Amino acid sequence: MGATGSFPVDLVLLGLVAAFLVLRLRGILGRRTGFERPAMPQQPPQAQPVGTGPIIEGKAEPIAPARSAAVPDPNSSMGKVLAAMRAIDRNLDPAGFLGGAEKAFRMIVAAFASGDRVALRGLLADDTYGAFEHAIAVRETAGQSQTSEIRAIESMAIEGAELRGSAATITVRIVSDQVSLTRDKDGRIVVGAEGVTEITDLWSFERDLRQPDPTWRLVAARST
Repeated sequence: MGATGSFPVDLVLLGLVAAFLVLRLRGILGRRTGFERPAMPQQPPQAQPVGTGPIIEGKAEPIAPARSAAVPDPNSSMGKVLAAMRAIDRNLDPAGFLGGAEKAFRMIVAAFASGDRVALRGLLADDTYGAFEHAIAVRETAGQSQTSEIRAIESMAIEGAELRGSAATITVRIVSDQVSLTRDKDGRIVVGAEGVTEITDLWSFERDLRQPDPTWRLVAARST
């Protein structure tokens, strides 16, 4: 701090860092819609198809699956793009893909909240990982901690499909009930709330269907 009467540069910088963190977290993990309700009771988990969805490393805790999952009509424009993808990779199944995308969503949200860079590295494309890692670093520098608990996933739906050569991109709309908040170093809530909030995300996964690596990686994440 400078002499008495000098401009408080340090306070201004601290304010800018806090504002940037709020915007980055909203852009990456979705925007709250303002709808709050009690947590839903969990149901027994269902087995996911093997080898048909996004391949991810690690083990997720048993948890209730999405309440609804929607895939495009095979005769729709998106359905035809998915059929073209399957002509390249016959293991691709839209319903199985949604099951894998749900598992990836749960793991990425948890890894971001805990600052697990190793887990994120294998699930995200390079640019997306850079954005997530930067947000984690800003949070750590500010002495803040993130809590994100998915109480239920209301729906999963394929919203877009694009095929460029053998490069496939599938976009999924995810509506989830979460407890998501950020606390400062003294434990005070600075972003979010302790109540359950409905959050809607659009996540896009990408993969080269002709490559032996079966992993679909997150390339874009935004709220609606």
